[in-house]
Amino acid sequence: MKANAGTDPLVAAVDQGTSSTRFLVFNTRTAEVVSQHQVEITQFFPKEGWVEEDPKEIIRSVYECIERTCEKLGQLNIDLSNIKAVGVTNQRETTVVWDKATGEPLYNALVWLDLRTQSTVERLINKSPGKNKNHLKHKTGLPISTYFSAVKLRWLLDNVEEVRRAVEEDRAMFGTVDSWIIWCLTGRTDGGVHITDVSNASRTLLYNIHTLDWDLELCRYFDVPMDILPKVKSSSEIYGYMKSSSLSGVPISGCLGDQSAALVGQMCFKEGHAKNTYGTGCFLLRNTGSKPVKSEHGLLTTVAYQLGQDQPACYALEGSVAIAGAVVRWLKDNMGIVKSTAEIEKLAAAVGSSYGCYFVPAFSGLYAPYWEPSARGIICGLTQFTNKNHLAFAALEAVCFQAREVLDAMNQDSGVPLDRLWVDGGMTSNRLLMQLQADILCIPVVRPTMAETTALGVAMAAGAAKGVDVWDLTGDHLPQVVSETFEPQINPNESEFRFSRWKKAVQKAMNWETIEPVSLSNGNLGNAT
Repeated sequence: MKANAGTDPLVAAVDQGTSSTRFLVFNTRTAEVVSQHQVEITQFFPKEGWVEEDPKEIIRSVYECIERTCEKLGQLNIDLSNIKAVGVTNQRETTVVWDKATGEPLYNALVWLDLRTQSTVERLINKSPGKNKNHLKHKTGLPISTYFSAVKLRWLLDNVEEVRRAVEEDRAMFGTVDSWIIWCLTGRTDGGVHITDVSNASRTLLYNIHTLDWDLELCRYFDVPMDILPKVKSSSEIYGYMKSSSLSGVPISGCLGDQSAALVGQMCFKEGHAKNTYGTGCFLLRNTGSKPVKSEHGLLTTVAYQLGQDQPACYALEGSVAIAGAVVRWLKDNMGIVKSTAEIEKLAAAVGSSYGCYFVPAFSGLYAPYWEPSARGIICGLTQFTNKNHLAFAALEAVCFQAREVLDAMNQDSGVPLDRLWVDGGMTSNRLLMQLQADILCIPVVRPTMAETTALGVAMAAGAAKGVDVWDLTGDHLPQVVSETFEPQINPNESEFRFSRWKKAVQKAMNWETIEPVSLSNGNLGNAT
């Protein structure tokens, strides 16, 4: 720790991701992590394509991370009163409905990756003019897809009696994970604040990204009552105060969906700046400034952030890939090919090539730029020579090829090709992956040495909030982050050849799955028929 770190103002961040929860405390002068704690989150897969998490386990993990981090700060002789604000960043789209009277969740959280809503999506698309999945894109920037919250909420209303009854009796609250966490931290049933921010709201299909408000027409389309929705705030203002825990009384003043937070943490404040985050999925965002840019190539238009009530909203083009780090988890947990996520780099490096093996990890269909929910995972090009090392290499290549498809779409939409890509997220510690990414994109890949850009981004938003004012986000005051650059090292022709083979494999993964209706009895969930 640097000199004076014991007296510098600190800002904390809750980083609630798909696979874990973390709490990190940052020094506002140096942007360094002073202390942190992490807890893994259980994912439940009750049926094929279903992905759930327990909202109570999520909030317990938040409190555990806060308390453990505060203990560590005590061991460093750092006074908790130095923490001036808390920000919350979260896995987006994951949907929670709870009872505002009891504070109890009415069902498990439906995770963004969850595919149970495929028949709901078909029904919603079929009622649109021309049966067009982009029917709502002019207001939302999004296609009608299993990915987004309104579709998950519609499924809960259609299939879970407790949710339906709570809505009828005016007891239900809906929110993405940020709303659930902030409501709990600010007092739950005793004055809990029911809010979200513009970045999370823009991922629901209920929010008009032009008027920056919930849209009555959209709510009617999904038949969702507006009174269960959280109030939409900017990404940087005081929403409320911590009610319990060691940080009682500290303002909660930053809220950003995880990918928006990473954009802020990478200081991508200028139009044209872009970053790619490699987590469970892979998310490439390009700042498009104060005007939303409509994609003609399968990307999403989203609200990136709004850093204060009196500030304009900033928009981004986004390419979302469902499976990135999750493919490594699959190789470890489902196939037993690796014992730890770090081992995949060693296996892949031992062969240095996939030798013609291609892996399309369409476990949850394909997201950008295809938006094809019926696709499924495929491994092709196998020979008797293929072994687990080649499969490990193909899995890493798959992450890079998916990022290349998104980048190509983004370059076509913007008309200005990216000349370098800033990267962050857990997978970026894999040096082989970073080199592969530079080779497949044919542009330099820049990785900050401080990997916690998502948490840093929301900490910056919280610290810059009016009334907190401990972090200045104007140009000259931004922290200087040291980075490492990976330059492309292969012939572009070889890169193009491998990419064309990948695209051939993607076509073979398409239109694999047919929709199976879900049978219901007495409001309980039955088996798929």
